[in-house]
Amino acid sequence: MTDPTEPARYAFGNPDEAGYPHGNGTLSQDQIVLIDEVIDDPHAPAFDFAVVNDEKAGIYEAIVGDREIAGLPYNVAGDGRLVLLATSVFPEFRNQGIATELIRRVLDDVRAQGKTVTIMCPIVRTFVEHNPEYADLIDPKRPGVIKGRR
Repeated sequence: MTDPTEPARYAFGNPDEAGYPHGNGTLSQDQIVLIDEVIDDPHAPAFDFAVVNDEKAGIYEAIVGDREIAGLPYNVAGDGRLVLLATSVFPEFRNQGIATELIRRVLDDVRAQGKTVTIMCPIVRTFVEHNPEYADLIDPKRPGVIKGRR
């Protein structure tokens, strides 16, 4: 894993609406692991999983059998926009391409619905930066978390 102080890889700015009044937040070790996966290991996941959009709970879940292995919660904005909150993958399923594939499938679903996104999750932001074919899904007025130096 790369040094978590490396600014270009781990520095994200957050707008005031993200709850960081000074524009900066601190990434957890779990977030750093998932960012590393998205950047360093964009391969197909080690095994197949289903993605279920639980609209009532507001979460996309990655499911294997009857077990949830990862999730990406969201809020629905009234203007045809989803606010993507925080990617999580259970520790035993990390570094297997799950986060990358979950984000890809979520963004594909958003595109199919004709919606846009506000990204509050630095893992999703990193994915989009490394997969610019998804950049058009970001709401230009409310992009969410941004990459930048602290």
